[in-house]
Amino acid sequence: MSNAIYDLPIAINEPVLSYAPGSPERTLVKKVLAEMKAKKIDIPMTIGGKKVKTKEKISIHPPHEIKHTLGHYFKGGSTHVKQAIDAAKKAKPAWEAMPWNQRAAIFLKAADLLSGPYRAKMNAATMLGQSKNIYQAEIDAVAELCDFFRFNAQYMTQIYAEQPESPAGVWNQLEHRPLEGFVFAITPFNFTSIAANLPAAPAMLGNTIVWKPAETQIYSAAVIMEIFEEAGLPDGVVNLIFTDGPVAGDIIFSHPDFAGLHFTGSTGVFNSLWQTIGHNISKYKSYPRIVGETGGKDFVIAHSSANAKQVATALVRGAFEFQGQKCSAASRAYIPKGLWKDVKKYIIEDVNSMTVGNPEDFSHFINAVIDERAFDKITNFIAGAKKSKNAEIIVGGSYSKKEGYFIDPTVIVTTDPKYKTMEEEIFGPVLTIYVYESKDYEKTLDLVDSTSPYALTGAVFAKDRAAIVTAKNKLKNAAGNFYINDKPTGAVVGQQPFGGARASGTNDKAGSILNLLRWISPRTIKENLVPPSDYRYPFLDEA
Repeated sequence: MSNAIYDLPIAINEPVLSYAPGSPERTLVKKVLAEMKAKKIDIPMTIGGKKVKTKEKISIHPPHEIKHTLGHYFKGGSTHVKQAIDAAKKAKPAWEAMPWNQRAAIFLKAADLLSGPYRAKMNAATMLGQSKNIYQAEIDAVAELCDFFRFNAQYMTQIYAEQPESPAGVWNQLEHRPLEGFVFAITPFNFTSIAANLPAAPAMLGNTIVWKPAETQIYSAAVIMEIFEEAGLPDGVVNLIFTDGPVAGDIIFSHPDFAGLHFTGSTGVFNSLWQTIGHNISKYKSYPRIVGETGGKDFVIAHSSANAKQVATALVRGAFEFQGQKCSAASRAYIPKGLWKDVKKYIIEDVNSMTVGNPEDFSHFINAVIDERAFDKITNFIAGAKKSKNAEIIVGGSYSKKEGYFIDPTVIVTTDPKYKTMEEEIFGPVLTIYVYESKDYEKTLDLVDSTSPYALTGAVFAKDRAAIVTAKNKLKNAAGNFYINDKPTGAVVGQQPFGGARASGTNDKAGSILNLLRWISPRTIKENLVPPSDYRYPFLDEA
């Protein structure tokens, strides 16, 4: 029974803990890391609230310690995809009928569980399974995920409060219904928060979900599912499956009740999925919503008025935090010749001071890349640069996969602004720099805009305000998240809604009301309070 108009707790960004030596959070997470690493676990799928095991078990290894086994997950097949769809459909009527404030309560509780008793466990799982250092895990797997849950609940109330005007004698109403059918969430390895938000955001609006995480993120996905269950999420609202992408896609994208895709991953995969959905469009009850955040080839351009040390710091952090495995990572930079000597010196000093290793040792800034496939792809770019006449590696360039997938942070300087590593997404700890003539700032802005098909993030550094304004105008379509005198990473929910256009996705801005609007289907209702009883209008009278 709903007999009140409820106000939610005001959403504020979750504070990021420091994990400084001697802090209680550092002591606790180290303890939980040791406990989790010492215990091998089996991770089943979750379908309709039931834990589903299969005969095929796949081992899980830390990317930084590949000989160690964290546990196993049970791999599913087509039967489990069908079961997940059926479970989502079965759960839908009761879930969408649940009062909005009760749905909100589940995710608000999930946020408090995450920031409280599950904080160390979620961080530890992300550190072990995805090789994130403690700070990168904290800002992702805890702070940002708490923000998604809390701010999305707040945005949901804003949506439901939006109502049309009603003239005398009429009551106009606007219903914000969930989509008719189920939503398929495909999530990436690099952000635990994205892995949770992609199923959670549409679920909060009353949708039910089939969720397929990246295989390299299953270890922390299991903790997300544990939190959902502890928070009271009903069975079947989110169904977690571990199947190959094509196996899931063949069934889901042919199903008449497929209502939406929430995706983060590569541009190539997203393009393929969009084509498949288009080919099957006549099979669906409704036109599916397609929301995707894909790749990036993110830039930093410095003006001659910029501060060299600030530019170098932004490049080092923006390019090498979490080994460059961020779709927002600084991957190409344009530095004026007059600034280059100092920028180069500071970059080399910073990179040489970094250590590479296991995230369980908190002194390491750089950890491992996610798997052998990524390692081989990234190191091929480095090997190519070593042989190229148009490129020079000024720092880094070493790598080894003997114990884990370790790649030293690597900086390439090229004389060709169209060199391969200036154009292609690498998704690893590799930054390429082009040094331009200081007088050619505006020409270089045009080069920045035209070099890449992506348009996710980018940054300009300058003291000269006119130079900043010029960059904002010339690069208005080059980045969905644009930064002035800051690195192009680290968007915060409620502050910088995240997403880009061009080949970077549909720009539906995760962490904002814009994303939630994609998961509802509005219905307008007009109620005539005193219906007319005569068809005649006044104009019909002769006099």
